[in-house]
Amino acid sequence: MKKVILSYLISCSLIVTAYAVPPKKQSLVLGAERLDVLTEILKDKRVGLVVNQTSILENQNIHLLDALLDLNVAVKKVFAPEHGFRGTAEAGEKIEDGRDQRTGLPIISIYGKNVKPTPAQLADIDVLVFDIQDVGARFYTYISTMHYVMEACAENDKMCVVLDRPNPNDFIDGPVLQKGYESFVGMHPIPLLHGLTVGELAQMINGEGWLKSKPSKCQLQVVKMENWAHGDPYWLPVKPSPNLPNDQAIRLYASLCLFEATTISIGRGTYFPFQVIGYPDQKFGTFSFTPVSLPGFDANPLQKEKECFGIDLREYPFEGGFTLRFLLDFYEKSGRDDLFFFARPQWFDQLSGTNVLRMQLISGFSEEEIRAAWQADLDLYKEMRKKYLLYADYEEAN
Repeated sequence: MKKVILSYLISCSLIVTAYAVPPKKQSLVLGAERLDVLTEILKDKRVGLVVNQTSILENQNIHLLDALLDLNVAVKKVFAPEHGFRGTAEAGEKIEDGRDQRTGLPIISIYGKNVKPTPAQLADIDVLVFDIQDVGARFYTYISTMHYVMEACAENDKMCVVLDRPNPNDFIDGPVLQKGYESFVGMHPIPLLHGLTVGELAQMINGEGWLKSKPSKCQLQVVKMENWAHGDPYWLPVKPSPNLPNDQAIRLYASLCLFEATTISIGRGTYFPFQVIGYPDQKFGTFSFTPVSLPGFDANPLQKEKECFGIDLREYPFEGGFTLRFLLDFYEKSGRDDLFFFARPQWFDQLSGTNVLRMQLISGFSEEEIRAAWQADLDLYKEMRKKYLLYADYEEAN
């Protein structure tokens, strides 16, 4: 793989008094960048990597695979999640096995016919290293892949090492997934925005006994970040998947993803997915766009080649987190349950983690009433979450 030069920018708000300038915060160090710690863990071990295009050491402008090979770590194979090792496959596209052209290492798909490494694939592996950037939403499938990796490690007596990265949507909000609505887009009883890093979530999965393997816990080791706390902003240097091309799309993702189960387009088939909302009817707004086949984004988008009318959120000053304002607005304008939910109410329920939200929309609940209904579950989750935090918590500190 060619090394790519990445720019990295991080800023944080500092409270300044009239008499003192606070010290400058030290630079973020990702778990993957703590190579001294990682190489000690991997010393004399046969290694499998669960990585994709986001597995970059920003301070060296190099992919984790290349960095470990340069240090003579015995990497035997790579396991690829949804979107593939290079991150170019479309959502839901089957990932095939292959070989990395640069290193010759086998690339094994764990998004397709099997969602976790098999015993045969782990026979020559001592440890699996997971290093993939998450975006903080329960239905983003990289955390489901992490769950299955942990499960495979537990079943096959292998060590699982998670290299931690920041959560760019570091909020706790939305409905908590209810029993009976588990799927690959929601495997754990956590809120839609879970407010955890992947390392913290891995500890929660292990600690709460959510693995279905025997034993129900794996040999887990998290390599923490340095100089990061909950609430610190973070801008991704590499797009995490084809249809999250920039920070605005990532911020809006949690709030717009529920539209994926409706007939409303959120811009797949444009160069600004998850930044617009529209439908082929002028009653939905004055802004218009036309989804088309766009390889690398979406070859067969919803409302393909139909002019959609709605709203443009590319410059919308969204504060982040989760909001129902767009969903409620477009549902009201649709005026028809069949137009909005069409034939996929079950998909909507799996994304939201419950059928209650859909029923509340149909019943005309306000955002305040809907939020009140999930608050008790959020409070219980927040208490559980405290046990697994690895970093200072913004809510506690403020």
